[in-house]
Amino acid sequence: MAAQAVEGAAVTALRTVFQRVGQAAERSGRVADDVRVVAVSKTKPVSLIRQVYDAGHRCFGENYVQEFIEKAPQLPQDIHWHFIGHLQSNKAKSLIAAVPNLSMVQGVDNEKIANHLDRAVSSIGRRPLPVMVQVNTSGEISKSGIEPSHCIELAKHVKFGCPNLVFSGLMTIGMPDYTSTPENFKTLSRCRDEICRELGMPENQCELSMGMSGDFELAIEMGSTNVRIGSTIFGPRDYSKKQQQQ
Repeated sequence: MAAQAVEGAAVTALRTVFQRVGQAAERSGRVADDVRVVAVSKTKPVSLIRQVYDAGHRCFGENYVQEFIEKAPQLPQDIHWHFIGHLQSNKAKSLIAAVPNLSMVQGVDNEKIANHLDRAVSSIGRRPLPVMVQVNTSGEISKSGIEPSHCIELAKHVKFGCPNLVFSGLMTIGMPDYTSTPENFKTLSRCRDEICRELGMPENQCELSMGMSGDFELAIEMGSTNVRIGSTIFGPRDYSKKQQQQ
């Protein structure tokens, strides 16, 4: 009964998130369908993900490769999976092979990982994989992501040097306490402006993935097209069993 109560709470929370997304989108002159909600399910059991899936949601995100490749095969193939954050180059092939319904990698932060993903996609013959370039907008040394001044160079490499990848936009994580949130979002928007000018891309073809549980409404108001919501939907995370291989 306790597990069912938690699962019911997750579905209720999901509906509330979509209401808040719609209101934030309206404030920014858009509609809710302009914003993708990625339900970030790291550390959460398959049973809980399945309940959210059964409520109609199809877009989920994971951060840890080992956990991801264990969970994904247990869930329906029409899920649109996103890998979020830094991906070690030596795990690119295993991720691509294990999750055929991987829809996007949000976290390409250097040419090496782009090249590994490109080769991995080619080796199994799947369709080109959409990826976002991760930008370190907060300047924290501990954060993954390319410096804003180098984002054009990396975006060019993905777009023109990796035929099995599709450059789809930019993502940022920001600071844990959200103190620099507005500036993080402004920085990512400026990066998009520069990349779109340099590559001749329409802005609507370059997504912005910014905003998580604590700041997704502001992110949407500032132009985000992709928000990553974990604890607000699924509740606090349990890291006690987190795999060390990630």
